[in-house]
Amino acid sequence: MSISLKFPDGAERAYDDGVTPLAVAEGISKSLAKKVVAAKIDGAWWDLTRPLEGGGKFELVMRDSADGLEVLRHDAAHVLAQAVQELFPGTQVTFGPVTEDGFYYDFARDEPFSTDDFEKIEKRMKEIVDADLPIIRTVWKKEDAIAHFKSIGEIYKAETIDEVIKPGEPITVYSHGDKWGDLCRGPHLPSTGKLGKAFKLMKLAGAYWRGDQNNQQLQRIYGTAWADEKQLEEHLLRLEEAEKRDHRKLGRQMDLFHMQEEGRGMVFWHEKGLTLWRTIEAYMRRRLEKAGYVEVRTPQVLDRVFWEKSGHWENYRANMFVCETVEGEELSLKPMNCPGHVQIFKFGQKSYRDLPLRMGEFGACHRYEPSGSLHGLMRVRAFTQDDAHIFCREDQIVEEVAAFIKLASSVHEDFGLTRDHITLGTRPEKRAGSDEFWDKTEAQLLDAARQAGVEPVIAEGDGAFYAPKLDFQLRDAIGRTWTCGTIQNDYVLPERLGAEYVAEDGAKHKPVMLHRAICGSLERFIGVLIENYAGAFPMWLAPVQIVVTTITSDADGYAAEVAAALRAAGLRVDVDLRNEKVGYKIREHSLQKIPVIAVVGRKEAEERKVALRRFGSQEQSVVALAEAVSLLLEEATPPDSRRGD
Repeated sequence: MSISLKFPDGAERAYDDGVTPLAVAEGISKSLAKKVVAAKIDGAWWDLTRPLEGGGKFELVMRDSADGLEVLRHDAAHVLAQAVQELFPGTQVTFGPVTEDGFYYDFARDEPFSTDDFEKIEKRMKEIVDADLPIIRTVWKKEDAIAHFKSIGEIYKAETIDEVIKPGEPITVYSHGDKWGDLCRGPHLPSTGKLGKAFKLMKLAGAYWRGDQNNQQLQRIYGTAWADEKQLEEHLLRLEEAEKRDHRKLGRQMDLFHMQEEGRGMVFWHEKGLTLWRTIEAYMRRRLEKAGYVEVRTPQVLDRVFWEKSGHWENYRANMFVCETVEGEELSLKPMNCPGHVQIFKFGQKSYRDLPLRMGEFGACHRYEPSGSLHGLMRVRAFTQDDAHIFCREDQIVEEVAAFIKLASSVHEDFGLTRDHITLGTRPEKRAGSDEFWDKTEAQLLDAARQAGVEPVIAEGDGAFYAPKLDFQLRDAIGRTWTCGTIQNDYVLPERLGAEYVAEDGAKHKPVMLHRAICGSLERFIGVLIENYAGAFPMWLAPVQIVVTTITSDADGYAAEVAAALRAAGLRVDVDLRNEKVGYKIREHSLQKIPVIAVVGRKEAEERKVALRRFGSQEQSVVALAEAVSLLLEEATPPDSRRGD
């Protein structure tokens, strides 16, 4: 009996029933077989040494692919768990999933781990790799698995099987020979030796069993794993560079903002930070006005009844800041702006001639985030969105979405961020609407993306519960990707809140509501920009664009004159008249990432000139004051203004 396998290139080949993916790979090429780590059959993961149980669409997963790295990292987690349990008897393992660039495992142990333990754990992991233990998949009955894990003291595993696994559902355990085994869906490599040694343990953290703070606290060990040593080294260098660019450190160093315990997840913006904020906001306001948006503002606090109508009280209550007045009113700070925009749309009668109506707001929102998840500007509780909603007819969706993609792409480019790709988040498991509805709305966004010249990457199940979405994935200066910008087509909220317009036939229809943001949270966007530029902003964004500093006090009067001329041109200027050596002052201002330092002394004063030194350069150019003003003003002009947008 034979089975038919259809390969990604369209070729179909017949094989004996029960053939393994590894045998298939070896039949194609011995060198190929060395690079394969797993397979997929009709999208389902399959171990290389597990006999196939039928034909279908067949794919070999390569070691250095995204899927291949996921397999390697999963194996690295298991090797970590074995090493820990061998070195620290009595330690229980819980879960060890793959992360974006590595893995972690949660352990239950009375004594705390230390990063000092990492060296011996890594050594033992490498010994396990060298042992090249066969990785064996076995299938268990539920009751047998519970009894087994209880017998070896793994109460967390037993509890998981008992409460999560349905009766009759098969349970798989992966074992490293007869040395160690764990509950796991797989897939895994044929043996521990196939993992290689391109891994490293990175950090320790606390975690609660099942993420519930009422449960036992566990210890989490994070690691990273790659296809080879070169990739590992490159990753570690990226992390080192990322550490230098940490927006939290630079925010303090550059006097932009700070955060403190008494206001968790809230930002204290300093003068320079707020200047950066206002510069971004002013740029966005210009771009939106040019694109036909009207700006509105909605209340910060609204009654519970309002949020019940919108559906947020039912679906989002845990993330809302709720308060009660002395009169017994139950109110909430708004977690988002969209319901308020619907209220403005509903004020007065709207006609089909009014559509599309593009309504924007720099809306301050508040959402409760667990304290453990807060991270500088990247994850906060109070934030402002460059939020907008486009109310339109169904026949206008594709055109409006395509126009937005082009606008967002232009904005991101102006900020020095490169679009890596756009994802199309499709229907999640829990969703509103029929399959026909989702077929239609997903097709609308796909068509719009293609009209804008973009082929989106499909992100299965990543849509909102009410609609699919397009998310912009941006790449920064050191190759990291950030999600900044989104658009979603929503038929649900206008229906819930009773938004209507009078159509051409005189009948009332529900508009479609396109939720869209380009920056997203301005806080997070600023954090991304700080790290992208390592604080060395382009001239147009820099909070302080120029510092005028003196060589000797003889030039103090001329320095003030230079600063006044630059300010009169609209530039952001500081003056440094301290009685310090000029080299010291230059070094200090360089630490603040000031784009231009204008140095003046007695000679410059006599000749009406300035010596310009740019950040990161040892060179300086001496030019006349009027020329300096003109030159620096050109450099400081925002990109949209330079284009004449």
